[in-house]
Amino acid sequence: MSDGAVLHVKGRVLAGPDDVRDELWVVGGRISYDRPAGSRDVRTVTGWALPGLVDAHCHVGLDAHGPVDAETAEKQALTDREAGTLLIRDAGSPSDTRWIDDRADLPKIIRAGRHIARTRRYIRNYAWEIEPDDLVAYVAQEARRGDGWVKLVGDWIDRDLGDLAPCWPREAVAAAIAEAHRLGARVTAHCFAESSLRDLVESGIDCIEHATGLSEDLIPLFAERGVAIVPTLVNIATFPRLAEGGEQKFPRWSAHMRRLHERRYDTVRGAYDAGIPVYVGTDAGGSLAHGLVAEEVAELVAAGIPPLAALSATTWGARAWLGRPGLEEGAPADLVVYEADPRADVRVLAAPRRVVLNGRIIE
Repeated sequence: MSDGAVLHVKGRVLAGPDDVRDELWVVGGRISYDRPAGSRDVRTVTGWALPGLVDAHCHVGLDAHGPVDAETAEKQALTDREAGTLLIRDAGSPSDTRWIDDRADLPKIIRAGRHIARTRRYIRNYAWEIEPDDLVAYVAQEARRGDGWVKLVGDWIDRDLGDLAPCWPREAVAAAIAEAHRLGARVTAHCFAESSLRDLVESGIDCIEHATGLSEDLIPLFAERGVAIVPTLVNIATFPRLAEGGEQKFPRWSAHMRRLHERRYDTVRGAYDAGIPVYVGTDAGGSLAHGLVAEEVAELVAAGIPPLAALSATTWGARAWLGRPGLEEGAPADLVVYEADPRADVRVLAAPRRVVLNGRIIE
């Protein structure tokens, strides 16, 4: 498409869960529901249109060993784009990916700065590894470095205990979250186990990643406080393999990981039924491949979340939660077009017909 071209999307435009329109127009890279007058260079795309998908837990610029070079980060972002992911909440990365903001052909990224972990209590080369006395200062640093989010490592294996355990004393977490909020940032935390959740939620945290330890006694607390979860079920699927690898050295941890995996669907469905906000995230960029957003949506449906709610968790609802527009009048034209209705079968998401980013069709 030339810069002056107009894009016409017709068929079914899913502007919201209950807002279905027959067509939209893209003029100057932005969405309009009014036919532009006098346009001659018009390209038409037909199908079922959704807002660009959201991966709310993704790591561009990171692989299993730590930060990657710009060429590798670009390939990661392009893989996500090809899958229809046009908005990413980067849930922690040691790489500086600000250069992506200058690329109109790459997904938009909301960064959470670099992970903040306890000393020797996380994956090597990923996080700032600090002690509790420094937590407030590092949270303030990452709040200023990120795009309105800070990422803590809430629990990890304690080698002396031989199992998952909280990383931070409650008073340190409470002070750090208060500082992030003072600076206008929200806080999320990696949490696999049960034991760190109450302190984090009662200290005012905004979101929990993975949340496999969410138990029946904690669900009302999450619901009351409005704390969101991003289950990353495609990542939780790796727990049995991880448990097998740690069986000899940490049998207690291995058994715990298996239990968390076995109840994963019940955990997510229980959270959804209680009104806890649930959003799509893949945890791509560590040991997982990029481009898995459709698989994660399908996993939410497998857990018992209704298909329309699972779609919202990667489209309308997720964008509203992150403060970014969907298919509203005048919004940047970031959308994905499919052959069939994704509300009828979310597996349609795995095969985008057309991806439109900043008003341009990605060929």
